[in-house]
Amino acid sequence: MALNAGSGHIASAFSCVEILVSLYHGGILRVKPGNAAYRKRDRFVLSKGHAAIALYAVLADLGFFPNSRLDKFGKEGGHLGVHPELNTPGIDVLSGSLGHGLSVGSGLALGARLDNEKYVTVVLLGDGECQEGMIWEAALFSSQHNLNNLIVVIDYNKLSATDFLKKGLSAQALSKKWEAFGWQSIIVEGNSFEKLLPVLRGVHGRSSSKPLAIIAVTTKGKGVSFMENKPIWHYRIPSGNELKIALKEMFLTEKDVNYWKGDLS
Repeated sequence: MALNAGSGHIASAFSCVEILVSLYHGGILRVKPGNAAYRKRDRFVLSKGHAAIALYAVLADLGFFPNSRLDKFGKEGGHLGVHPELNTPGIDVLSGSLGHGLSVGSGLALGARLDNEKYVTVVLLGDGECQEGMIWEAALFSSQHNLNNLIVVIDYNKLSATDFLKKGLSAQALSKKWEAFGWQSIIVEGNSFEKLLPVLRGVHGRSSSKPLAIIAVTTKGKGVSFMENKPIWHYRIPSGNELKIALKEMFLTEKDVNYWKGDLS
């Protein structure tokens, strides 16, 4: 998709693929692909909206819209923007302006409480995004209202857009900060289905009155050696020999890249 459009945040998407697959294919989020507006569905907010290409692939695979629409990602005439928009089936919240997703998620969770609805709201945040002040205002609001139907997953890949977060935002320190704001927190290996799924399966019917923050420790650019933990790949699109290496490491062939019409030679 990114190759075809010449746009998209590949490394940011690779760090959260297992999280998204676990949520949707693992049966965690209760959704209906044939009825995207199903009232009792769980809500999902991709606050780190720049990783939309990963979410689109999952939604198309589930049948929210045809796979053929992936051809139009980032292009005129298509509905798949570089950041998620509300005209896409399966998207609950327009996102991508970092720092806003938890505030929206808090409102959705409170709305469910007031309407006596049983759905949960899951918000996927970036770790660099957690330096936004609005995140912590929403965190305080959510704990004050005991929104235990609100789940935050932090994609803790240790990088922001241009550099490493370094020691200023360690996973342990981040966990303690969420707890100080009145949340329950759990640290888990975020690129492992075996570690993620047991944690995510507990989000429904929680006994704790606190909202839950799951700090998923991940690798930015996971699966492609030259992308992993490299700040420059937040924006870049591979080409030439880079592309050949990436396809080989991802066990793909040239025919698998159905959406790109370039020359791999």
